[in-house]
Amino acid sequence: MLVVDKPPGMTSNGVLQRAKGILFAAKAGHTGSLDPLATGVLPLCFGETTKLSQYLLGADKEYVTTVVLGVRTDTGDADGQAIATCSAAGISLPDVEAALPGFRGLISQIPPMYSALKRGGVPLYELARRGEEVDREAREVTIHALELLGFEPGERALMRLRVRASKGTYVRTLAEDIGAVLGCGAHVAQLRRIASGQFVEADAVPLERLQQLRDEGDFDALDALMLPPERAVQHLPEVVVAEAGLFYLGQGQAVMVANVPPERGTVRVVDADGVFRGVGEITDDRRVAPRRMMAAQVAR
Repeated sequence: MLVVDKPPGMTSNGVLQRAKGILFAAKAGHTGSLDPLATGVLPLCFGETTKLSQYLLGADKEYVTTVVLGVRTDTGDADGQAIATCSAAGISLPDVEAALPGFRGLISQIPPMYSALKRGGVPLYELARRGEEVDREAREVTIHALELLGFEPGERALMRLRVRASKGTYVRTLAEDIGAVLGCGAHVAQLRRIASGQFVEADAVPLERLQQLRDEGDFDALDALMLPPERAVQHLPEVVVAEAGLFYLGQGQAVMVANVPPERGTVRVVDADGVFRGVGEITDDRRVAPRRMMAAQVAR
């Protein structure tokens, strides 16, 4: 694994393809897109670790964003064209503080047209670029934390927010909905992801640093930046499986394990030496069934 500090102006796939080329990787995938405008934590999986990407896609994400009040754009962010303007001069700090509690906890969002969701196999953003708009079903997401970090009043007032949310949350939509409650419209001017699951800014490596090390031929330093696959599932409970049991897991069969957690769920499988061997799931009869087993042993 590798966590990249995504630069502005690039798509997540663009970052992935560049990192893939720098590392001579044959197989790679990212674990949750960021808008081109956005920066920050973008975990990438390579080789066998791509089997584990689903456990990162579902992780909570945390962002810091600057929101402009008084202007709506067609994309919901500063990359779009203004479609409505309104003076935000009358919006005060108490107004903002009063609006935010309604967006904490379980909320409903309508995904934006400028998103990668598909309709009839076609991404919504392609339809949007053609000037088409289609109905989208509202989805429930959870805003675990919504903190006002700063507010600057004015004709185009600014809010700085910290958002920790469940998967599938659109910060652009959150900003627009807050702007609607305030009666002035809004869009995202800056967006930085500061955490994706257990990965934080301190884990992230600038793309330019990777390119520099590649250009210098310092492959030992590049290798040192890579994280073990186990980091993708570090949050899961651990079960130790003997070598005989690991053989059967590798054959797709569930096995009995002495230290099974008390509740059903996904677990991280290690061998007697603590080496990560894959991901399993507790069955109704208290066995461990294989879900994503690694083809080779990977040391911690």
